Amino acid sequence: MERIAVMTDTNSGMTPEEARQVGVALLAMPFTVDGRACFEHLDISHREFYAIQAQGAQITSSQPAPADLLSMWDELLESNDTIIYIPMTSGLSGSCATACALAQDYDGRVLVVDNRRISVSLKQAVLEAVHLRDAGKTAAEIAARLEEKALESHIYITVEDLSHLKKSGRITPAVAAVGTVLNIKPVMKILDGKLDMHRKVRGMKQACQTMLEAVRADLEGEFAGKKVIVAAAYSGDEEQGREWAEVVRKEFAGYPFMCDPLPLSIGCHVGEGALGAAVFADYDM
Repeated sequence: MERIAVMTDTNSGMTPEEARQVGVALLAMPFTVDGRACFEHLDISHREFYAIQAQGAQITSSQPAPADLLSMWDELLESNDTIIYIPMTSGLSGSCATACALAQDYDGRVLVVDNRRISVSLKQAVLEAVHLRDAGKTAAEIAARLEEKALESHIYITVEDLSHLKKSGRITPAVAAVGTVLNIKPVMKILDGKLDMHRKVRGMKQACQTMLEAVRADLEGEFAGKKVIVAAAYSGDEEQGREWAEVVRKEFAGYPFMCDPLPLSIGCHVGEGALGAAVFADYDM
């Protein structure tokens, strides 16, 4: 039987402990804090990250170093025949394209799967890969299944503070200034693996309601009759995250539900207090 290693990065929302429990190799995503290199879960906790960010630290996300990626691949291939590597969506980072280029030197032993997901939806894809591996599927079959459902994922995110979107260049300083004065909150969407604007509304209450309505429309439209998972996500405040998760769970009672903190690569751009809601196809169909 083919010995398959499943690997992802921390943009899946997986912690090192969760990855160990399910047998997944986890690559820590890098970012810089005031010019200092840090790695998610290794150098800094989420709580520490948002505290430093609130103090005005200059934070940027970046791709994994090729050397770090190759080192993990080489180590995994010492005891496995094949690696299925599931990074964050290519629509938000060049790390997937870099991995695809590097994998060409591994004679088909490293399969890079661009399943166009991030955060909770990416975690579900990783868990499905583990399930399929344990069920005896080949690496090629697993990759094909993940890519088949890649685009069946909608994520909506809103933010409390526009300043971080301004710093990252997602919105202009003028838009941020007007939005702050008028209490305008953007509701963004990750569709087809890419970030875009969904709607602009007044206040967090209306933004949250807009996300719930968007998920409801997806369930009644594109995802009608399909086996799906509904999810919530948040950045920073765990109590706020639990409260929001309960709102989403009750709103869509009867659907399988997940909730996770947003990965720090998203936190770099949205800051603390961001909330998200998502619906995505369950691969196990």
